[in-house]
Amino acid sequence: MRVTRLREVAGDRVAVDLDGARWRTLPAGVVVRAGLRDGLELDRERLRLLAREVRRAAAVEAAARLLRSRDRSRAELREQLRRRGLAAGPIEAALERLGDAGLVRDEEVARRRAAELAARGQGDAAIVDDLTRRGLDRDVVAEAVAELEPEAKRAHRLVAARGRSMATARLLARKGFEDDSVEAALAGLVANGSPDG
Repeated sequence: MRVTRLREVAGDRVAVDLDGARWRTLPAGVVVRAGLRDGLELDRERLRLLAREVRRAAAVEAAARLLRSRDRSRAELREQLRRRGLAAGPIEAALERLGDAGLVRDEEVARRRAAELAARGQGDAAIVDDLTRRGLDRDVVAEAVAELEPEAKRAHRLVAARGRSMATARLLARKGFEDDSVEAALAGLVANGSPDG
């Protein structure tokens, strides 16, 4: 098989003719990385290279689509791409390429998500749990949580809004606030569960 014609078509794609007949339309990046050009003989090795580049391009495209809807960690993207039936090699190549382009940044995902959860009234334990379930590295999670307003201040704000009561204490516990933060925020709560004065 010989490449007899390459022509650009809409959407950064290239129509490839083999032996004078229309063969496939490929992303321009695939054509370039596979080294396709007019007159090139497509031997077995070149076809393997082309197939590998097509798989990588499909992984990059699928990952980019996932990132359009929301930020995702590298681990989340890897899992979503794996569920779509993509192989490990193209997935890792796609993640590397998107990371190099600054589109996959676990630190930024962790920071934004931690701030979002804190703004919703979540405590540090709940935030750590959420970020960990997203496959973020323990050090990245710890750094993101450390950048938040201290948990005790967030707990005080919730108590000020809801009042000092056992119901507020239970709410704070459900939202993942540490015992020390809950106790400090509820200081003055009397033993029978009623707010003091």
